[in-house]
Amino acid sequence: MSDSTKKPQPYTATQERIAKPLMVAMSRVNTWIYRLSGGRFGARWMYGAPVLLLTTMGKKSGEPRTAPLLYLEDGQRVVLVGSQGGMSKNPLWVGNIDANPDVEIEIGAKKRKMRGRRGSDQEKTRYWPALTKMYPDFIDYQARTTRNIPIIVLEPR
Repeated sequence: MSDSTKKPQPYTATQERIAKPLMVAMSRVNTWIYRLSGGRFGARWMYGAPVLLLTTMGKKSGEPRTAPLLYLEDGQRVVLVGSQGGMSKNPLWVGNIDANPDVEIEIGAKKRKMRGRRGSDQEKTRYWPALTKMYPDFIDYQARTTRNIPIIVLEPR
């Protein structure tokens, strides 16, 4: 079996400890560039996948927290993936939405108030092919972890 056909291995605790601060730093830079440019820069990721900015209220802090995330539009709905690169735990923004579903998204310079919820297994089955077509690495992320990576469905409020 070649390296390209091996099943992705779970991250070690050390790898996660190293990766998380790097992801936070990259997210802050991306958010800054995105906002500074009105979404002209930082609005696309690998494979051309679109990026939005999601602002949630911190579950513990009560402070606004912003994360650049890949998204899929389905009419008025916006679908997000809580992958965190296939790490062992959900990203903090998922827990923030569980605690307070009222969020704001920025797509380009346009802001929209939304309400988020975890998608059902049926919704994940429905959206997963389009999500993985948009960003094929989601397949490896799910294979890398034992948790069922959640999708988050945002709807206008």
